[in-house]
This record gives sequence, C-alpha cells and structure tokens, in this order.
Amino acid sequence: MANFKLTISDKKGKSVSKEIKDKEANAFIGLHLGGEVDAAIAGLAGKLKITGGSDKSGIPMRADIYGSARKQVLISKGVGLKRVSDGQRKRRLMRGNTISEEIYQLNCSYDGELKIEEAPPAENKA
Repeated sequence: MANFKLTISDKKGKSVSKEIKDKEANAFIGLHLGGEVDAAIAGLAGKLKITGGSDKSGIPMRADIYGSARKQVLISKGVGLKRVSDGQRKRRLMRGNTISEEIYQLNCSYDGELKIEEAPPAENKA
C-alpha cells in the first residue's frame, strides 16, 4: 500500500505536514505534477495542487520528464540543480512527473488559508 507525506502550504507562506496512508493515498497514484485533488483527503476544504515531490532516496520529481521512472537527464537550470555557470549543463538523476508508490513526499499548494495550532509556550525552569 502507498504511504505519502504531504507538505501543504498556503498562499501566505504557512505550511503543515500530514501523513496519508492506504485508501487516501491511492487517490494520488497516477496523477501528474500540476494536477489537482480534493483537499478533503487531508481534512481540509477546497483543492490541493501538486507542485512537487521526491522519492524515498530524496530524488526530486521534475515536471518536464514524463513517467514515474528515474532517469539521468542533462539540465541547465531548474529543479534539482544549484549554482551553475552560464552555458554549463550537468547530468542529474531525476524522477518523472507521475506519482507512483515509490514517491515518499509530495508538496502541495492549498487554495485556502491554513489554520495552524500554536503550541503553548514552554516554561523555563531555573
């Protein structure tokens, strides 16, 4: 069965992490990056847009690679590449844009506003 860790962020910059298992997780399998899902899966009202993710090894998903397999791609900018000179390209291992059971974390944007519960302040004991 599929298990996903959802990182949900709203437009104001707040984010929350939720664990999705079994039946709820199966709703994500087969979707592509940029796809939308009902937010009721995560206990919210509205829609969730899938913006990214990574697999169990930390390999990032990339929107311009079709499928769910890992591939060595030659890239010059974007997801999975940091600090390159002008004209420089690097070959990196990336995962495709389709969600499969190998995916561990999914990044989602929420169209509403998240309510984040604040923890009570810790008391200092001297």
